[in-house]
Order: sequence, then C-alpha cells, then structure tokens
Amino acid sequence: MRTNLMRVFATGCLLMAVLTMSAQQKKVQKRDKFEYTFDLPVYVEQLKRELTYPMAWGHSPVKNFDKWRAEARKKVFECMMTPPRPAATFNMEVLDTEKREGYTAQRIAFNINAYSRVTAYLLVPDGEGPFPAINALHDHGAHLYIGKEKMIRPFGVEQEVAEDAQQWADNLYEGQFVGDYLARHGYVVFSVDAPLWGERGREEGVDRSKYDIIAGNMMMLGRDLCGFMHYDDIYSTDFMATLPMVDKNRIGCLGCSMGGYRAWMLSALTDRVKAGAAICWMVTTDVQMSVADKKREYGGFANCLPGLRQYLDYPHIASMACPKPMLFINGTLDHLFPVRGVEAAFKTMHEAWKSQGADCRLETEIWEIKHSCGLKVQERMLEFFNKNL
Repeated sequence: MRTNLMRVFATGCLLMAVLTMSAQQKKVQKRDKFEYTFDLPVYVEQLKRELTYPMAWGHSPVKNFDKWRAEARKKVFECMMTPPRPAATFNMEVLDTEKREGYTAQRIAFNINAYSRVTAYLLVPDGEGPFPAINALHDHGAHLYIGKEKMIRPFGVEQEVAEDAQQWADNLYEGQFVGDYLARHGYVVFSVDAPLWGERGREEGVDRSKYDIIAGNMMMLGRDLCGFMHYDDIYSTDFMATLPMVDKNRIGCLGCSMGGYRAWMLSALTDRVKAGAAICWMVTTDVQMSVADKKREYGGFANCLPGLRQYLDYPHIASMACPKPMLFINGTLDHLFPVRGVEAAFKTMHEAWKSQGADCRLETEIWEIKHSCGLKVQERMLEFFNKNL
C-alpha cells in the first residue's frame, strides 16, 4: 500500500513539473522597449509617407499609356524575381471524367512549369465549342488543405477532401461551387492549386506556420513564392489558350479574396485575359498597413513581391489591366478591407480608365456583404462575363 501511494505521489509530482514547464514555455518574453507592434514597425506611418509610387500612371513621366503599361509590367516582373522556367510542353493528360448536368468534369494533369506536373480540374460545357473560358483562381483563407477544390466540386478524391471542399463552399460561397455554376452557363472553367495549396502542399501535412519559412527558403534560392504563384497563373492561362474547346480570344479570370488579388494581377500582367472579376480584394497600402486601423497584411507571403511598393501601389498595378472590362466588388462588412481604403483604390483606377476613354468598362461596386462570394455575387459575375466575353 505504501509503495502504491509513493508511486501515485511521484506521478503527481512529475505531472506538476510537466505542467509548470509547459506554463513557462507558453509565457511570452517581453522587454520594456520594443520596435514592432501589431506585427508592424512603430515607425510604419513614416515609411508610408515615403512611398510616393513614382511609376504609377499619372506620376510617371511616361504619358503614352501603352508605353507606361509596358514599363510598369517590366517593373512588376522584376520584383517577382527569377521566374520558374516554362515547361517545354504542357503534355496534358485526362485522368478521369464525370458527366454532370450540362457539362463534363475532367481531372487532368499537365506541366505547369519546368519543375511541376500538377493536377487540375477542367469543366467543358455540352455542345460544340469553342467556348468562352474562365481561369478560376482560389482563395487563401489560411486553409491550405484544398485549393482548386474550393472553386470546382471535386470527384475521384478522398472523402475528407470532398467533405472539406463542400464545407468551404458552404462557408464562403453559399454552398455553390463557382466553377460549376459558370460551366452550367456555357463556360469552360479551369482551376489549379497555387503553390502550397492542395496537392502542391507539404509532405509533412498542412501547417500554416511553415508558409513563411518556406517562402524565406525560396527567397534564399533567388525565387519569390508569390512570384511563382503569379507566373503559374500566367502559364496556366497560356495552357488554356491551347485547348481546342476554348476560344482563346474570350478568356477571363475570377477569384475571391486571394483569388481576387490573383485575378486583377493576372489581368494586369497578360494580354491573354480579356476580362476579370475580383471579389473582396482591393485596398490602398496606406489603409492596409495601419496600426490606428488595426490593419496589416494577413496573407504572409501570398502577395509579397520584394520592393514593389517603392514603385506602385495595388490600384496602380490593377490599372495596368486598362482598358479591359474589369469588375471589382468589395463589402462594407469585410473586416479585412476598410471601405475608405477600397474607395480610394477605386478612385485611382477610375482615373486610369477615364484617361483612356474606357471608364464604362471598369465596374466597381461596394455591397453590404462580409468577406465572401455568395450567390448574388456569383450571379453578378456571370452577368459581367456574359456581357464582356
């Protein structure tokens, strides 16, 4: 009996020691003096005042819009650092098909660049093509387990993936997969994982905290992870243009959240895209990075291009898409993008489109919605693409 009591006592002491050690490990070490707060330098306002955006349209000494766009694109590509080498051939392979109402879903594989052979979804409407096509760019959401499955209802996958995709669609897209919705209305729809999402993730499994470490390691190799994402979006659009069922003169792109950011970036960086819709991602750096507003960049390296803010702000880059038709929708209830920053960005873009006599092609709207892309927004995007593609 005495031995058992001693064992219980010893076990209790060990447990207390472990709990004490755990509490000590969780304690945050803080100094009285500091230089960063809310993940921003305390001198952030000084830094923002030094951002004059000398290459922006209207600031640049270049007054010819086409020449300005060429120079601005060149600067963005420079800040995207060394690109992934393009694939010698896309070498597309159809892995599986599923007949759906009004269209066929394909799971395909192709070489997106010289390093990566990836799987993607391709939706092809019934009937004779070629059809207008949409590159559906998925969001961030700090949820990396799925990527392309956020945009197109998956098939031929593990049950966990299918359930996760449906749950994500329920939360952000009101239960409707955007890609399937557009395919039912006569569009070829394509979607692929961005680097670090879905089947392009970590062997060790999903861990959001490793994202920035991986991005840092890529930078040590002279490459930028965000730049790779944008190059892959360009390469995948080039791939879409080779498909016989696609009308290469009627390719658009869309996305919500990070997908919205990718959509206007893609529209700005390639002439293959003829129209773009960006939902819930537009703001000015001044408002985005503000201790007073309790706002800062939440996506990590998802939109980090080294040095680019020394030349161009977000709306200046989006203006490179002018005079294409573009649709931007942001929400008054979107906690990520304060309305005053959205309105300032929209004003800057309208000035660019107006300067080219094309303001009627830029549609900017602020809805009473949260950070989301629900059924009414999807209906609005379909209306926009029907008009412009």
